[in-house]
Amino acid sequence: MTVIPETQTDELDVPYPGLPATAAADFARDGFAHLTGVLSPGTIARYEPVITSEVIRLNTQHLPLAERDTYGRAFLQVSNLWRENETVRRLVFSRRLAGIAARLLGVHAVRLYHDQALYKEPSGGITPWHADQYYWPLSSDRCLTIWLPLQETPLDMGPLAFARGSHNFAHGRDLPISDESEDRLKQAVVEQGFEDIVRPFALGDASFHRGWTFHHAGPNRGRVPRRVMTVIYMDADIRVTEPANAPQIRDRDWMPGAGVGEIPDTPLNPVLYDGRTS
Repeated sequence: MTVIPETQTDELDVPYPGLPATAAADFARDGFAHLTGVLSPGTIARYEPVITSEVIRLNTQHLPLAERDTYGRAFLQVSNLWRENETVRRLVFSRRLAGIAARLLGVHAVRLYHDQALYKEPSGGITPWHADQYYWPLSSDRCLTIWLPLQETPLDMGPLAFARGSHNFAHGRDLPISDESEDRLKQAVVEQGFEDIVRPFALGDASFHRGWTFHHAGPNRGRVPRRVMTVIYMDADIRVTEPANAPQIRDRDWMPGAGVGEIPDTPLNPVLYDGRTS
Protein backbone atom coordinates (compact mmCIF):
# COMPACT_ATOMS: atom_id res chain seq x y z
CA MET A 1 0.00 0.00 0.00
CA THR A 2 1.32 3.44 -0.92
CA VAL A 3 1.48 5.81 2.04
CA ILE A 4 2.22 9.50 1.52
CA PRO A 5 4.28 11.15 4.29
CA GLU A 6 2.33 13.40 6.64
CA THR A 7 4.37 16.45 5.60
CA GLN A 8 2.86 16.21 2.10
CA THR A 9 -0.78 16.26 3.20
CA ASP A 10 -0.85 19.62 4.99
CA GLU A 11 -2.85 21.34 2.24
CA LEU A 12 -5.74 18.94 2.83
CA ASP A 13 -6.24 20.34 6.32
CA VAL A 14 -5.69 24.03 5.60
CA PRO A 15 -8.88 26.07 4.96
CA TYR A 16 -9.56 26.91 1.33
CA PRO A 17 -8.93 30.65 0.88
CA GLY A 18 -10.93 31.12 -2.31
CA LEU A 19 -14.51 30.89 -1.04
CA PRO A 20 -16.29 34.25 -1.45
CA ALA A 21 -18.50 35.73 1.26
CA THR A 22 -21.55 35.09 -0.93
CA ALA A 23 -20.70 31.42 -1.55
CA ALA A 24 -23.52 29.92 0.56
CA ALA A 25 -26.13 32.25 -0.94
CA ASP A 26 -24.86 31.62 -4.46
CA PHE A 27 -24.93 27.87 -3.85
CA ALA A 28 -28.48 28.04 -2.50
CA ARG A 29 -29.54 29.95 -5.62
CA ASP A 30 -27.66 27.97 -8.28
CA GLY A 31 -27.46 24.48 -6.76
CA PHE A 32 -23.78 24.10 -7.65
CA ALA A 33 -20.41 25.83 -7.44
CA HIS A 34 -17.33 25.49 -9.66
CA LEU A 35 -14.29 26.50 -7.60
CA THR A 36 -10.77 27.06 -8.88
CA GLY A 37 -7.58 25.94 -7.20
CA VAL A 38 -9.29 23.83 -4.56
CA LEU A 39 -6.17 21.65 -4.45
CA SER A 40 -2.75 22.32 -5.93
CA PRO A 41 -1.57 20.39 -8.99
CA GLY A 42 1.13 18.88 -6.78
CA THR A 43 -1.43 17.42 -4.39
CA ILE A 44 -3.49 16.03 -7.27
CA ALA A 45 -0.35 14.50 -8.76
CA ARG A 46 0.42 12.69 -5.51
CA TYR A 47 -3.04 11.20 -5.06
CA GLU A 48 -4.08 10.39 -8.62
CA PRO A 49 -1.77 7.37 -9.10
CA VAL A 50 -2.93 5.83 -5.82
CA ILE A 51 -6.63 6.29 -6.64
CA THR A 52 -6.14 5.01 -10.19
CA SER A 53 -4.30 1.94 -8.90
CA GLU A 54 -7.17 1.17 -6.53
CA VAL A 55 -9.76 1.63 -9.29
CA ILE A 56 -7.89 -0.83 -11.48
CA ARG A 57 -7.59 -3.28 -8.60
CA LEU A 58 -11.21 -3.08 -7.45
CA ASN A 59 -13.09 -2.51 -10.71
CA THR A 60 -15.56 -5.29 -11.52
CA GLN A 61 -16.76 -3.99 -14.92
CA HIS A 62 -14.92 -5.91 -17.62
CA LEU A 63 -17.40 -5.97 -20.51
CA PRO A 64 -16.37 -4.15 -23.69
CA LEU A 65 -18.02 -0.74 -23.99
CA ALA A 66 -20.15 -1.92 -26.90
CA GLU A 67 -21.77 -4.60 -24.73
CA ARG A 68 -22.75 -2.32 -21.84
CA ASP A 69 -25.94 -0.34 -21.26
CA THR A 70 -25.98 3.47 -21.07
CA TYR A 71 -25.11 3.51 -17.38
CA GLY A 72 -22.25 1.07 -17.88
CA ARG A 73 -20.80 3.12 -20.72
CA ALA A 74 -20.90 6.29 -18.63
CA PHE A 75 -18.10 5.39 -16.24
CA LEU A 76 -16.35 2.80 -14.12
CA GLN A 77 -17.58 3.22 -10.55
CA VAL A 78 -15.76 2.13 -7.38
CA SER A 79 -17.08 3.18 -3.98
CA ASN A 80 -15.71 3.69 -0.46
CA LEU A 81 -12.09 3.60 -1.52
CA TRP A 82 -11.24 5.17 1.83
CA ARG A 83 -11.81 1.79 3.45
CA GLU A 84 -9.34 0.12 1.10
CA ASN A 85 -6.37 2.45 1.18
CA GLU A 86 -5.00 4.72 3.91
CA THR A 87 -3.71 7.27 1.42
CA VAL A 88 -7.13 7.62 -0.23
CA ARG A 89 -8.61 7.93 3.26
CA ARG A 90 -6.50 11.04 3.87
CA LEU A 91 -7.96 12.70 0.80
CA VAL A 92 -11.55 11.68 1.55
CA PHE A 93 -11.20 12.87 5.16
CA SER A 94 -9.69 16.23 4.13
CA ARG A 95 -10.85 19.04 6.42
CA ARG A 96 -10.35 21.52 3.60
CA LEU A 97 -12.82 19.76 1.33
CA ALA A 98 -15.32 19.02 4.10
CA GLY A 99 -15.06 22.61 5.32
CA ILE A 100 -16.02 23.91 1.89
CA ALA A 101 -19.01 21.53 1.89
CA ALA A 102 -20.20 22.75 5.30
CA ARG A 103 -19.90 26.40 4.33
CA LEU A 104 -21.74 25.91 1.04
CA LEU A 105 -24.56 24.03 2.77
CA GLY A 106 -24.73 26.57 5.58
CA VAL A 107 -24.36 23.94 8.31
CA HIS A 108 -21.94 23.77 11.21
CA ALA A 109 -20.74 20.23 10.50
CA VAL A 110 -20.81 17.55 7.81
CA ARG A 111 -20.38 13.80 7.93
CA LEU A 112 -19.40 11.34 5.24
CA TYR A 113 -22.04 9.48 3.23
CA HIS A 114 -19.56 7.69 0.98
CA ASP A 115 -16.95 8.29 -1.69
CA GLN A 116 -16.88 7.15 -5.33
CA ALA A 117 -14.24 7.09 -8.03
CA LEU A 118 -15.85 7.68 -11.43
CA TYR A 119 -13.61 6.92 -14.40
CA LYS A 120 -14.97 7.61 -17.88
CA GLU A 121 -12.93 5.55 -20.32
CA PRO A 122 -11.84 6.82 -23.75
CA SER A 123 -14.93 6.57 -25.99
CA GLY A 124 -17.05 6.28 -22.84
CA GLY A 125 -20.60 7.50 -23.33
CA ILE A 126 -22.68 10.27 -21.86
CA THR A 127 -23.63 10.49 -18.22
CA PRO A 128 -27.42 10.96 -18.50
CA TRP A 129 -29.21 13.86 -16.85
CA HIS A 130 -30.13 12.89 -13.28
CA ALA A 131 -30.31 14.01 -9.65
CA ASP A 132 -28.25 12.09 -7.09
CA GLN A 133 -30.68 12.40 -4.21
CA TYR A 134 -33.09 10.01 -5.91
CA TYR A 135 -30.81 7.35 -4.40
CA TRP A 136 -30.43 8.78 -0.89
CA PRO A 137 -32.86 8.00 1.98
CA LEU A 138 -32.06 11.25 3.78
CA SER A 139 -34.36 13.67 5.60
CA SER A 140 -33.28 16.96 4.00
CA ASP A 141 -31.52 18.45 1.01
CA ARG A 142 -28.52 19.44 3.13
CA CYS A 143 -26.18 17.15 1.26
CA LEU A 144 -23.82 17.58 -1.68
CA THR A 145 -21.15 15.95 -3.80
CA ILE A 146 -17.68 17.21 -4.61
CA TRP A 147 -16.56 16.32 -8.15
CA LEU A 148 -12.76 16.44 -8.17
CA PRO A 149 -11.09 15.70 -11.52
CA LEU A 150 -7.63 14.17 -11.29
CA GLN A 151 -6.47 15.72 -14.56
CA GLU A 152 -7.30 18.76 -16.63
CA THR A 153 -10.77 18.15 -18.05
CA PRO A 154 -11.45 20.00 -21.31
CA LEU A 155 -14.87 19.90 -22.93
CA ASP A 156 -14.00 16.91 -25.11
CA MET A 157 -13.43 14.75 -22.02
CA GLY A 158 -16.97 15.25 -20.70
CA PRO A 159 -16.77 17.54 -17.65
CA LEU A 160 -19.73 17.56 -15.30
CA ALA A 161 -22.38 20.13 -16.24
CA PHE A 162 -25.29 21.55 -14.23
CA ALA A 163 -28.76 22.96 -14.78
CA ARG A 164 -28.62 26.19 -12.80
CA GLY A 165 -31.44 26.43 -10.26
CA SER A 166 -32.88 22.99 -11.04
CA HIS A 167 -32.58 21.82 -7.41
CA ASN A 168 -35.74 23.81 -6.69
CA PHE A 169 -37.74 21.96 -9.37
CA ALA A 170 -39.59 18.87 -8.12
CA HIS A 171 -40.30 17.33 -11.54
CA GLY A 172 -38.16 14.33 -12.43
CA ARG A 173 -37.14 13.37 -8.92
CA ASP A 174 -38.60 9.90 -9.45
CA LEU A 175 -36.08 9.00 -12.18
CA PRO A 176 -32.97 6.86 -11.76
CA ILE A 177 -30.04 7.61 -14.05
CA SER A 178 -31.08 6.07 -17.36
CA ASP A 179 -32.04 6.71 -20.95
CA GLU A 180 -35.42 7.85 -19.65
CA SER A 181 -33.88 10.39 -17.27
CA GLU A 182 -31.73 11.70 -20.12
CA ASP A 183 -34.75 12.25 -22.36
CA ARG A 184 -37.20 13.60 -19.79
CA LEU A 185 -34.82 15.82 -17.84
CA LYS A 186 -33.16 17.22 -20.96
CA GLN A 187 -36.64 18.26 -22.11
CA ALA A 188 -37.50 19.69 -18.68
CA VAL A 189 -34.30 21.74 -18.58
CA VAL A 190 -35.21 23.32 -21.92
CA GLU A 191 -38.87 23.88 -21.06
CA GLN A 192 -38.08 25.44 -17.67
CA GLY A 193 -35.36 27.65 -19.10
CA PHE A 194 -32.61 26.31 -16.82
CA GLU A 195 -29.16 27.34 -18.03
CA ASP A 196 -26.98 24.32 -18.83
CA ILE A 197 -23.58 25.28 -17.41
CA VAL A 198 -20.75 23.40 -19.13
CA ARG A 199 -17.19 24.47 -18.31
CA PRO A 200 -13.76 22.86 -18.58
CA PHE A 201 -11.90 22.07 -15.35
CA ALA A 202 -8.30 23.12 -14.83
CA LEU A 203 -6.13 20.84 -12.72
CA GLY A 204 -7.07 21.47 -9.10
CA ASP A 205 -10.57 22.79 -9.84
CA ALA A 206 -13.54 21.08 -8.24
CA SER A 207 -17.30 21.43 -8.36
CA PHE A 208 -19.87 20.94 -5.62
CA HIS A 209 -23.53 20.22 -6.33
CA ARG A 210 -26.63 19.68 -4.23
CA GLY A 211 -28.40 16.34 -4.16
CA TRP A 212 -31.37 17.53 -6.21
CA THR A 213 -29.42 19.53 -8.80
CA PHE A 214 -29.88 18.06 -12.28
CA HIS A 215 -26.51 17.38 -13.89
CA HIS A 216 -24.99 15.40 -16.74
CA ALA A 217 -21.75 14.92 -18.68
CA GLY A 218 -20.80 14.42 -22.28
CA PRO A 219 -18.83 11.49 -23.71
CA ASN A 220 -15.08 11.20 -23.32
CA ARG A 221 -13.62 11.91 -26.75
CA GLY A 222 -10.12 12.10 -25.35
CA ARG A 223 -7.43 9.45 -25.51
CA VAL A 224 -7.10 8.85 -21.76
CA PRO A 225 -9.65 8.09 -19.04
CA ARG A 226 -11.42 11.02 -17.42
CA ARG A 227 -10.41 10.28 -13.83
CA VAL A 228 -12.59 11.77 -11.09
CA MET A 229 -12.83 11.32 -7.33
CA THR A 230 -16.09 12.23 -5.60
CA VAL A 231 -17.13 12.49 -1.97
CA ILE A 232 -20.71 12.86 -0.75
CA TYR A 233 -21.14 14.95 2.39
CA MET A 234 -24.30 15.36 4.45
CA ASP A 235 -25.35 17.65 7.26
CA ALA A 236 -24.06 16.03 10.46
CA ASP A 237 -27.58 16.27 11.94
CA ILE A 238 -29.43 14.75 8.97
CA ARG A 239 -31.60 11.71 9.65
CA VAL A 240 -32.39 8.51 7.81
CA THR A 241 -35.83 8.39 6.20
CA GLU A 242 -38.05 5.54 5.07
CA PRO A 243 -36.77 4.47 1.63
CA ALA A 244 -38.92 5.74 -1.24
CA ASN A 245 -37.64 3.28 -3.85
CA ALA A 246 -35.54 0.16 -4.28
CA PRO A 247 -32.23 2.01 -4.75
CA GLN A 248 -32.80 3.84 -1.46
CA ILE A 249 -33.27 0.49 0.27
CA ARG A 250 -29.87 -0.56 -1.05
CA ASP A 251 -28.33 2.77 -0.09
CA ARG A 252 -29.18 2.11 3.54
CA ASP A 253 -26.06 -0.08 3.43
CA TRP A 254 -23.93 3.09 3.39
CA MET A 255 -25.25 3.80 6.92
CA PRO A 256 -25.17 0.37 8.59
CA GLY A 257 -27.26 0.06 11.72
CA ALA A 258 -28.85 3.51 11.46
CA GLY A 259 -32.63 3.23 11.77
CA VAL A 260 -35.31 5.39 10.23
CA GLY A 261 -35.48 8.68 12.12
CA GLU A 262 -31.95 8.33 13.47
CA ILE A 263 -28.83 10.35 12.76
CA PRO A 264 -26.47 8.02 10.84
CA ASP A 265 -23.72 8.24 13.45
CA THR A 266 -21.99 5.04 12.34
CA PRO A 267 -18.34 4.04 11.86
CA LEU A 268 -18.84 4.51 8.09
CA ASN A 269 -20.26 8.02 8.48
CA PRO A 270 -17.83 10.00 10.62
CA VAL A 271 -18.05 13.75 11.06
CA LEU A 272 -15.33 15.16 8.79
CA TYR A 273 -15.65 18.81 9.71
CA ASP A 274 -17.22 20.68 12.63
CA GLY A 275 -16.87 24.45 12.53
CA ARG A 276 -17.62 24.72 16.23
CA THR A 277 -14.40 22.92 17.10
CA SER A 278 -12.15 24.39 14.41
